Amino acid sequence: MSCISRGMEIEINELKSLLKKDERLLGLDLGSKTIGIALSDIRLTVATPMETIRRTKFTKDAERLLSIIAEQNVGGIILGLPKNMDGSEGPRCQSTRQFAKNMIEKTDIAIGFWDERLSTIAVTRTLLEADTSRKRRSELVDKMAASYILQGVLDNLSNK
Repeated sequence: MSCISRGMEIEINELKSLLKKDERLLGLDLGSKTIGIALSDIRLTVATPMETIRRTKFTKDAERLLSIIAEQNVGGIILGLPKNMDGSEGPRCQSTRQFAKNMIEKTDIAIGFWDERLSTIAVTRTLLEADTSRKRRSELVDKMAASYILQGVLDNLSNK
């Protein structure tokens, strides 16, 4: 997968070299109504679900994300790329790529994409196995999906 840094596209495994000491990665699961958010540790080994924000207008959503970026010393963003099962990109991928372009206008940190196929299904299955109530699942699934996506990137980076 690739990532965009200061307007240029790079490979995801080059992302680590762009991070400064003790910077973290922020994982995002973009939905039409919510954004699930996860945060890595400073060693880039563990992704932790952080919060879910209700989407409103891009400007307000971006303000919240920029606030988290500043507060948590974030050096890069990983966006889940919702590809179709055959690997093709549909309207949701276009929307995610547009979100990235809009964010790049507001910050100069790298934004990477990670194939998120089946992430929500995997998280939902885990929550069902844990006998989590429907209400609690709806509260957790987005930020846990973001964590699942980010953990995939962290595992990939640690294997390089």
